[in-house]
Amino acid sequence: MHAGSQQTRQQHRQYQNSGMGTRTIAGARPTSSVVVTITLLAVNVLIYLITALQAKSLDNSNASIDLAGAMRPAITLVGGEWWRIFTSGFVHFGIIHIAANMFSLWMMGRALEQVFGKARYTALYFVSMLGASVAVLLFDNPFQVSGGASGALFGLMGCYAVIVVKLKLNPSWLLVSLAINAYITFSIPGISILAHVGGLITGALVAVAILYAPDRDRVRWQVIGVSIIVVALIGLSVYRGVVLSSLVS
Repeated sequence: MHAGSQQTRQQHRQYQNSGMGTRTIAGARPTSSVVVTITLLAVNVLIYLITALQAKSLDNSNASIDLAGAMRPAITLVGGEWWRIFTSGFVHFGIIHIAANMFSLWMMGRALEQVFGKARYTALYFVSMLGASVAVLLFDNPFQVSGGASGALFGLMGCYAVIVVKLKLNPSWLLVSLAINAYITFSIPGISILAHVGGLITGALVAVAILYAPDRDRVRWQVIGVSIIVVALIGLSVYRGVVLSSLVS
């Protein structure tokens, strides 16, 4: 994270040198607060601890909360359990799963929250989570069970990629992170590759909508850009639901 912190400081310096130091590159007021990241981390850990108590084991795969909240495309779309699109981003299977994801959230989330501000950062996180879930709904086995915060975390990584391109920063830290996560994604059984890819692409698109919005009426254009992405993802989910319903009936 040291390299990530250096990138954040460099972003602030570039903004100050351009005479726009009262706002970050995303249009937010500079802040040292990371309350959203801490809250997300706390909620994830709390849910895992509850499921571990239910299962009476750190291997919580059979806990009722996990089973009720995990992503299952057929049940989510055909069964009408739409909440799984977001609850699946807060359920984890085993201590290694939760530990790895929360470490990544802490390392990436702090810098991005300081640059994007609370509202934009929250939008980035949850729209990335939505994109990850939609990718699973569209392309995964309808009966496959999956969950975890990694889809949203890959969205944060996609956002970092856009920042690196926009500010022409040294991409070495980003490339190392991508390489490590790609290795984990493809080498460990049971990890949803589709969720990671969906989150990565969605996070990059949200970052483009926020960072490349016109300076005039920037907030309005940012809202419009992110809203278009959300509407498109919802539309794809509805379409997939219709297709699955026809197959089942």
